[in-house]
Amino acid sequence: MGDTVAISRKDNEPHPIDVYVGGRMRLRRIQLGLSQGALASKIGVSFQAVQKYESGDIRISASRLYDVAQVLDVSPGFFFEGYPDGMVAKNLAGEASPGNETFDRREIMSLIRGYYGIKDPHLQADVLRLISKLGSRSAEQAPT
Repeated sequence: MGDTVAISRKDNEPHPIDVYVGGRMRLRRIQLGLSQGALASKIGVSFQAVQKYESGDIRISASRLYDVAQVLDVSPGFFFEGYPDGMVAKNLAGEASPGNETFDRREIMSLIRGYYGIKDPHLQADVLRLISKLGSRSAEQAPT
């Protein structure tokens, strides 16, 4: 492998990759309509452990991640999909990462829960189109 550069970070801060993986875990759990407690019981940990995995406060082992992937019906690679190159360096340098803030905002999680709670696929598609259209309209009207 190539040379690696050690980047200092406070020991009490979660590693950005752990935060990203936890956010992906939270996203998939919510998509499936599972509570933290339900996921916890299926993988044999406390719901507090699931909370800490999702926030990145504790690192999830490879074997546990495999178990979580089985329960959430995804491959273990799902938890790393979309991980932007260079994000670790940016986060450790103190720059905000747009990818991470999405998973930390309660309104986004509420929106995802509501969207996946719609059982009619046609209505779900209509809601998605509406949100996309409103988002595009807002972007067009934003001052530059």
